[in-house]
Amino acid sequence: MEMTLTLFGNEIFIPSTIINSWIIVILLSIFAIVVNRKLKKVNAAEKPSGLINVIEMSVEGVQSLVKSTMGDKNLGFVPYIGTLAIYLAVANLFGLLGFKPPTSDYNVPLALALITFFMTQYYGIKSKGLGGYTKSFFEPIPFLAPLNVIGELANPVSLSFRLFGNILSGVIIMGLLYGALGWIAPIVTPALHVYFDLFAGLIQTFIFIMLTMVFVSMAME
Repeated sequence: MEMTLTLFGNEIFIPSTIINSWIIVILLSIFAIVVNRKLKKVNAAEKPSGLINVIEMSVEGVQSLVKSTMGDKNLGFVPYIGTLAIYLAVANLFGLLGFKPPTSDYNVPLALALITFFMTQYYGIKSKGLGGYTKSFFEPIPFLAPLNVIGELANPVSLSFRLFGNILSGVIIMGLLYGALGWIAPIVTPALHVYFDLFAGLIQTFIFIMLTMVFVSMAME
């Protein structure tokens, strides 16, 4: 699904990946509102069940992951890491519903990687001060400063290309198989969907949030 808008006499092309990304954002926003209303009605003295139980387990899982990776003092990152994990998981698995995953468009992984990059710089400066953060680029010896700067700038590139490449390759391979197999494709491809969409999508979600936590926590050390 693609759209073309005319604004002040100019045509603006909106690719399907951007539209799908907004669909995911809207659906997750509605889901968050529904969960919030359910949580307000929960009795703290009663054992949670159903959706609330799943939500509590998910939150505890993210808290445990952030705690083990970034330490107790950085549990404030739980909301962001949880939101990032949910969005990436849904976006990567969107192909199972017949839509093109937003993360197969490089703009989306790059935008998320840049958020991680700027978070890294901000919290690095906040924890060390501008002088201390600048000094870290000259360690262990000043001669390595250019390499340290290049390495820092390479982080968002490698982070975005890893996610983009894995998701796009799955989309391309499945598209070629559907084109080559014809009517027998629905018989052969379900097992491949499990690997390219489900398994690879969840693995790439985990890798992205883990690297985000590692980059930010390393900058704050």
